[in-house]
Amino acid sequence: MPADKPAAYRWVWPLGLALLAFLPWILPPYQLRLITEAIIFSLYAVSYNLLLGYAGLLSFGHAMFFGVGAFATALAINHLAGIPLFLAVALATGVTAMVGVVIGLLLLRVKGTPFALLTLAFNALFFAIAVKWHTVTGGDDGLSITPPEVHLGLLTLDPANGVDMYYLTVVVIGLAVAFCWYFTRTAMGQSVLLIRENEERMRFLGYNTNVARLNLFIITGALAGLAGSFYTIFNAFVSQDAVSIAMTTKVLLMTFIGGTGSFLGPIVGAIFYTYVQDFLSDLTDNWPLIMGVLFILMVLFAPGGLSGLAQSLTARLRGANKSEQGSDEND
Repeated sequence: MPADKPAAYRWVWPLGLALLAFLPWILPPYQLRLITEAIIFSLYAVSYNLLLGYAGLLSFGHAMFFGVGAFATALAINHLAGIPLFLAVALATGVTAMVGVVIGLLLLRVKGTPFALLTLAFNALFFAIAVKWHTVTGGDDGLSITPPEVHLGLLTLDPANGVDMYYLTVVVIGLAVAFCWYFTRTAMGQSVLLIRENEERMRFLGYNTNVARLNLFIITGALAGLAGSFYTIFNAFVSQDAVSIAMTTKVLLMTFIGGTGSFLGPIVGAIFYTYVQDFLSDLTDNWPLIMGVLFILMVLFAPGGLSGLAQSLTARLRGANKSEQGSDEND
């Protein structure tokens, strides 16, 4: 069976890319909008899983990076006349990375529960700034933008057009997710994983564990800011909700429902959450209660999330196939 696994993977990626390329011709506009939103949240969830699943850092403040990227994009587009879209996104991502440097230097002196509570406190601080600094953030009214068109030689893409926005999101967010996957295979990514398992041993081997965690904190913050930037472009609007505790709760649900034990888990969780939320919100205004119950059930009965369930099912099927082959040989 292991010999068949690489062949299966060789087929999965081309088929997945082909499906993404042809989705605009398959899905109606509203469904295409949903999948675009799910792709944006996939990067948000993957960046959070790098903190939680790989480094073991439970954060209740990841939305502050998402919100900084979202607001920075809106401010750049509204106040820097003629700024290209990609430059606005790069500027917002860079600002978020700098925020990650400052907050990381303050927070990463502690671990465990104190770290989690301090991230919650910082998120509350950023939310208060978004509410009170009305002249910059728009306060309760938020900020509306008109995303500039993207000129690529003979091709011009308009983010206001659903199909164009979908392709922009697939390419940019897809590259960012690919970078996250590559990062987990690098020496830096592996060192973060090993620090989570045995920090004292890594220090003994000469690793500066504080610097490794700080680098990861900055990278994941910048990636969350990139997701927030595209969230603003996608909606042509940003409000204080982008930096709220609810936005942090959303990424927690996506990551845990998808599963922290695999790289693809948060992506599955983001897609699942986006579609289930849309379905439940059409049925009842109490959909957050149902999502909360679902989250509790997943934690109690499927701690590995949807990806863990899929792996367990695959293992059982392989075991059943092996037992059938063994019985056939005995016969």
